[in-house]
Amino acid sequence: MSLTSVFPHPIVQGPTAGGFNTPAQIAAASNAGALGSLACSLLSPDAIRDQTAQIRALTDRPFCLNFFVQETPNPSAQEVERAKEWLKPAWSSLGWTELPTPAKWCEDFAPQFETLIALRPAVASFTFGILSVEQIQRLHEAGIFVIGTVTHVDEALAWESRGADAVIASGVEAGGHRGTFIGAQENATLGTFELLPAVVAAVNIPVIAAGGVMDGADIRRALAAGAQAVQMGTAFLVCDESAIGAAYKQRLLTAGDHPTRLTRTFSGRYARGLENRFMQQMTANERLLPPYPIQNALTSPIRAEAAKRGETELMSLWCGTGVSRARAMPAAKLVATLLAEISAQ
Repeated sequence: MSLTSVFPHPIVQGPTAGGFNTPAQIAAASNAGALGSLACSLLSPDAIRDQTAQIRALTDRPFCLNFFVQETPNPSAQEVERAKEWLKPAWSSLGWTELPTPAKWCEDFAPQFETLIALRPAVASFTFGILSVEQIQRLHEAGIFVIGTVTHVDEALAWESRGADAVIASGVEAGGHRGTFIGAQENATLGTFELLPAVVAAVNIPVIAAGGVMDGADIRRALAAGAQAVQMGTAFLVCDESAIGAAYKQRLLTAGDHPTRLTRTFSGRYARGLENRFMQQMTANERLLPPYPIQNALTSPIRAEAAKRGETELMSLWCGTGVSRARAMPAAKLVATLLAEISAQ
C-alpha cells in the first residue's frame, strides 16, 4: 500500500512523549496534509481517549497514535535503592533529602492496546518492541494501518514477516529514544542514509526515513533513496503548538554547535539529546543503571522539578543532530514550508 493513500504529503510529524505533543499540534499537521502523531506511551487509557477526542474535534484527517511495546517490570527493592543512590548528585542538588519511589513504573501496554483497538485511528505506530501476528491482525480488523520502528534490517524483516504495513527506519541521528528491539541498543549505529537504502532493499513494504531530517532538501534526499515519507520529530518539537517548556525550547532554538549524544542516564534506554550536566554526572555509572522504564520513572520527578525551575542542566533535552536547523513557527506553516522546499529546484 502506498502511504499517499493514507496521507497526501510525505511528512509524518514525529511523536514526542512526555506531553510535548498536543492535540492542536497533531490536528494542525494533519489538516496541512502531513500525518500528525500523538505519543501515547506515557498516557493512561483515559488520557488517550480524551486526547484522541480532542484531535477528532479539530480534524477529520487521518492521524497516528504511537505506543511503546513493553512489559511492566518488577524490580527488587535493592535495585531501586541502588539506583536512587546513583542519582543522589542530581536529586540532592534540588535540595531534596530523598528521592521518592514511583507509584508505578510505566503504563500497562495491554489496556493501552485495547484502547487503541476501540479508538480505531487511521494509523498506529510502535517502538521499543514488536507486536505479535495476532495483535497486528486485530489492528487490521479494526481498519488500522500498522507501522513499526526499526534501527536495522533484521528488525524491518521481523515487522514485515508479522504483517506490518510499513516501517520507520530510524537512523542514529534521531532525537529521543532508540527503538532497537533485536540485539544491543549500542550496536544499532547506522545513520539514516546508511540504514534507509538497506531497509528499502530488504523489504517490500513502504519505508519512512527518520533521523536528521529537518528541511525539504533532506526530504528530497530521503525520497530519492527510496523512502515513501519521512518522520520529523525535532523539527516539530519547536512548533508553536508544542507543549515543551520555554527553557527547553530556548535551548533547542539556540543550540548552535552544542553537542547532542546518546545516553541511557535519564531513562535506562539509549536516547539522544543535548549534552548537559546530568548526563556528565551520571556517565560513570551509566551502564549500571536499571533499564527502561525503571530508570525513567526514577528520574521523572527530578526532570519535572527541573522543568518547573527552568533548570535545563537536569532536564532530558531530547532532540536530533539537526537541532541547529530547527525553526520556530506554527505546525501548518512548517508543513507548507517543507512542501515548498521539496518542490524547489
